[in-house]
Amino acid sequence: MRRTLIHILLALTCSCGVIAQTAPDEFERGNAFYRDGKYDQAALSYESILKQGLASSSLYFNIGNCYYRMGKVAPTILAYERALRLQPNDADTKHNLDLVNLKTPDRIEPLPELFFIEWLRSFSAVVPLHTTARLFAACWLLLFAGLSLFYLLPNLAVLRFLRGLAIASAIALIPLAIVLVSQVIDSRNRTDAVIIAAVVTAKTSPDAQSLDAFVAHEGLKVKLSDAVGEWMKIVLPDGKVGWIRSQDCERI
Repeated sequence: MRRTLIHILLALTCSCGVIAQTAPDEFERGNAFYRDGKYDQAALSYESILKQGLASSSLYFNIGNCYYRMGKVAPTILAYERALRLQPNDADTKHNLDLVNLKTPDRIEPLPELFFIEWLRSFSAVVPLHTTARLFAACWLLLFAGLSLFYLLPNLAVLRFLRGLAIASAIALIPLAIVLVSQVIDSRNRTDAVIIAAVVTAKTSPDAQSLDAFVAHEGLKVKLSDAVGEWMKIVLPDGKVGWIRSQDCERI
């Protein structure tokens, strides 16, 4: 269990006095329930903090631990995934998520990706959005500074350095732009979801009478690509596409 309240306390500084008094108390109450083995009450205490509009990676991590102890696979995965969304590099959360994923019946191999796309995806997962934006802005400045000074300085050695700097900045701008756009889209559009129904049969179209596409089980992470009424179009890691009812999955 984690006892840190860094993110919560920072959020509390902008909240009203009543919330500032109750959220730390609820967090400690949840910790006490967890130590006593009352995992359902601990989860309720932690989730009451979420209802106040306060969230942190540590809070979702603790909620995931509670559901894991209760044997609830889908809520556990959902909580850990939400923790990683806020803190992608947390080793403890990744470890626990790997453990609970072993309890899911679905073993789906993701589609192979080009090494370049895989590298960009890994970079995007490690480097936060604000850092990518700063790197992108820095490369732009270096590029324009190099091009501007290139025509002003007569020194040949300096000109070679500036030319190399401009070329390197221009090359770096391309992958940085791709990563930045993907991170912005991901931060605004929550397309990742987890199957919460024990078993769900995906359909080939948003219609209960349509043909069966595939069967998915509780805890499987999917992508949401479209919605029609109460139906959600999901994409599996291996590329399979199907429609399920919105009540059978929950966004991360």
